[in-house]
Amino acid sequence: MGIATAAIFALGANANAAEPVADPAQGRVGLRLSHEETARIGGGPIPALITMVVPLSRIGAGLHSDTQIYRDDEGGVHASLRQVISEAATHPDGSITVYLNAPGTRDGRVLDIYQNWTN
Repeated sequence: MGIATAAIFALGANANAAEPVADPAQGRVGLRLSHEETARIGGGPIPALITMVVPLSRIGAGLHSDTQIYRDDEGGVHASLRQVISEAATHPDGSITVYLNAPGTRDGRVLDIYQNWTN
């Protein structure tokens, strides 16, 4: 988990427009990325590095209502981390928000990724 945390927050150190976000009531902190940062992340090594240490079963995906990614009847997302990020990046104003969850919160998920776009 330390590598995943370092990868996400190293991005924040290099990001020009990443906005820190905190949700203490839910026990998590994160970054809201710009469109450019989202596209850069989707096309780079960070999704693969994260999933080397954090299993997909411990990563939540808040999909946009217009997503093309398949979600089953039980809410399971059938996509890689890269697919979730890259789908947001394909929209002109698409971006992601990444949260690191405190241990024992959010049904055991380590990370939550939310897609954002308006068109």
